[in-house]
Amino acid sequence: MSYTTADPGPPALRLASTGTLTYGLSVGEVLGVSTLNGARLIAGRSGLERIVQRLNVMEVPDILSWVKPNELLLTTGYPLRNTPQSLDNLVSDLDERGLAALAIKLGRYLDSLPAEMIAQADRRGFPLILLPNDVGFDDILNQVLTDILNRQASVLARTEEVHRALVQIVLCGGGLQEVVDEVATLLDVAVVVVDGEQRVLAGAGPDEHVQAMRAFDAGRHAACGRGGCGIIGAHGTGDHLVVPVMAGGFDHGRIIAFSPGGTLRGSDLGILERAATVAALVVTKQQAVAAVESKYRADFLRDILAGRAGDDDRVIAHCAGFGWDLDRPVMVVVAELDGRPRGTPPAPETDGKARGKGTEAEAATRGGGRGAEERSAQERLAAAWTTAVRRHDRGAAVASFAHEVVAVIGADGGDPAELTAGPVQAMLKEASSIFAEHLPVRRTFSTGISRTVTSPAALPEAYEQAVKAVRVGRQLNGAGARAHFDQLGVYRLLSLVSDPEELHAFVRETLGDLATDDEPELVDLRRTLQVLLETNLNVAETARRLHFHYNTLRYRIGKLERMLGAFTEDAHLRLNLTLALHVLRMRGI
Repeated sequence: MSYTTADPGPPALRLASTGTLTYGLSVGEVLGVSTLNGARLIAGRSGLERIVQRLNVMEVPDILSWVKPNELLLTTGYPLRNTPQSLDNLVSDLDERGLAALAIKLGRYLDSLPAEMIAQADRRGFPLILLPNDVGFDDILNQVLTDILNRQASVLARTEEVHRALVQIVLCGGGLQEVVDEVATLLDVAVVVVDGEQRVLAGAGPDEHVQAMRAFDAGRHAACGRGGCGIIGAHGTGDHLVVPVMAGGFDHGRIIAFSPGGTLRGSDLGILERAATVAALVVTKQQAVAAVESKYRADFLRDILAGRAGDDDRVIAHCAGFGWDLDRPVMVVVAELDGRPRGTPPAPETDGKARGKGTEAEAATRGGGRGAEERSAQERLAAAWTTAVRRHDRGAAVASFAHEVVAVIGADGGDPAELTAGPVQAMLKEASSIFAEHLPVRRTFSTGISRTVTSPAALPEAYEQAVKAVRVGRQLNGAGARAHFDQLGVYRLLSLVSDPEELHAFVRETLGDLATDDEPELVDLRRTLQVLLETNLNVAETARRLHFHYNTLRYRIGKLERMLGAFTEDAHLRLNLTLALHVLRMRGI
């Protein structure tokens, strides 16, 4: 019977059931140890790369209840000496339980192995090893287990050394780029770190390899487990290793190693795991620093918009430290998410000033605050606007408040039509495009733009104009509205009335019972009045729009005049009614 002695292969790696990394020897490596010099492989050559992590000795016939995956099972055949028919199915039973190989001593209890057993081992790629009679099981157990432990100790020592080096980089002030550079040098491969939206945060290695990883969909490997995973390339080589970057229960992205030549080894995954841990520390630190800086910037911009930041010279000088240029004509742009969840009240307005707003972090801690999904959407909106504004106006001020994003941007022209068709329109389009990327649920935001102002002292008024524009624009045009304060028409004048109760009193006095929504009949009559006024009392056109018979409409007009007065003859009354209906349309603003 022919046999072969396998050549030792590269180190092997498998994930144990606990999710921790466990290194072992391939069957080919086991055959290369000195105690098995006389061993022969009699079947299952294609399974030489199977991993041996532990050894077991078959002492009872019902061994299947005691075996574990990745075991090398040793036997003399003693438990099966009286039931040779059991050998036919032994290979399939062991293979289905994930064993690495079966090593047998013949001559004492079994003279030979059935041909069907050998054929089945070849079909399954399950190695059958014939052991020499002069080797004891204790020698095999001792040497193979010693080699496995030595392999693990060597890998762990190298991994720990790398971990210390990476931590030292961070302690010396290094960031993600320095960590990635070190890992790429150690592994001699390309390495990148991507965030949860597949944006590359840092990369090292040949440019073509880094570019290839930019297109790599690491997100689909999110279920690889805590120990990471290897990705099999198109040519059957392990060319990718992917490990999640986790901290505090949050998924901050992935760290990916790429080698088109398939040179990545199992031990490299342990190094990549340590790098992911250090990367998580760096990301967490960067987020903490960015959050403090963002809050400080937002607080100062809030003071500017509330008129509490001091005189113009102080404001301009302080803003210069942030990279903001307010010593020029500017305008205020306010972006608000549409469809705020019910139960989340808008920020209260106080004395026409900055609406009692707070930063995003403050909003998250308030009782009855938004859920995680709403906060995430607000953060995406802030990030989108920051990116878009920075590309078009590097001297602009941008900050995220509780329910909105505010930007103070440069204004070169004075015509509202030109402003909304020029740089502002380009920012809006870019912010909308960035905001829509990677969103699981489609969300929109509305935008309001103020008049141009020439000094920081006028910014509180400009801010209120932008707030009015975004709210009135959404009320009139729905979600995703974009409105300039000067383009609101009569609604602009109505929005400037400082006492909303005065407007409501005007509506009640002018419309009477039609001012409420309590009865469907009254709501229907109010709709009839509105269309009549829109058509300049054209009865035929009104009847066509409302799908009424001419005589039915004449009856309704008579009923409306009994309730409101002879508005068909009194132009001043018609003006009051029109204004009252406009105020009703602005309800909630």
